[in-house]
Amino acid sequence: MEQTLLRKCSERKLPQFFTSRIQKLKWRSLSLVSNSERPLIEVQAVSRIYSLGAVPVAALQGVSFTVAKGEFVAIVGKSGSGKSTLLNLIGGMDRPTSGEIIVAGRTISQMSRDELAHYRRNMVGMIFQAFNLIPSMSAWENVAMPMLFAGKAQSERQARAKELLARVGLAHRYNHRPVELSGGEQQRVAIARALVNDPYFLLADEPTGNLDSRTSDEIVHLLHHIHQQGKTVLMITHDHILAEQLSTRIITLKDGEIICDEAHKPALTNLQS
Repeated sequence: MEQTLLRKCSERKLPQFFTSRIQKLKWRSLSLVSNSERPLIEVQAVSRIYSLGAVPVAALQGVSFTVAKGEFVAIVGKSGSGKSTLLNLIGGMDRPTSGEIIVAGRTISQMSRDELAHYRRNMVGMIFQAFNLIPSMSAWENVAMPMLFAGKAQSERQARAKELLARVGLAHRYNHRPVELSGGEQQRVAIARALVNDPYFLLADEPTGNLDSRTSDEIVHLLHHIHQQGKTVLMITHDHILAEQLSTRIITLKDGEIICDEAHKPALTNLQS
């Protein structure tokens, strides 16, 4: 089976990457609106090597792919395949040992501390398996937290949080704290928080991993609806069924390497939004 996947993937042409001159543009001048042919995310020959005592451990080995604006890409693989390492690198929480990750024309590893904070706050919307909500804050305060760091006024934060909570079906839970919410409701709050600064893409880490099957279905339909509205999504998962439900493309990792990268027709394509 793996030989078949490798044979299919070997027939694909590698994407053409853009020149270093474009990569060196200042952050404030970057724009995707007039550059629709350019990939939103470019992963170029990325490796990540960790040291386990005196033994080097390769979590990723020469991984390359691109993500176009509007795609829903699933990165699938078993535990230890390198999925979480890749998520941390694209999310700006770690740096590659070699290779580059370029988002909207800017190389993440070349960003200053302030630029990296801007990237994580405004460019990427993170959705975590464990929700990562602040227990002492209400639903709207959790949703609005990224706007607080962006320096937005409370009235603007509150209005935007209210809008997004309604969008994810939680208008009636506006003032509830996480302990008062079910697991599915907490994940909806987390999704609203990820959207609050209107990021270029969502980065979802096992978004249904802590949920029962019924609640998982609700989150699946919500993510599908968000993608149908034009948001780019990159999802990390070990769940092939989840990937097949949602993704327009599936990239399979094994032992830190891509063994398949193929376009896919999501099972929810005909779902009425």
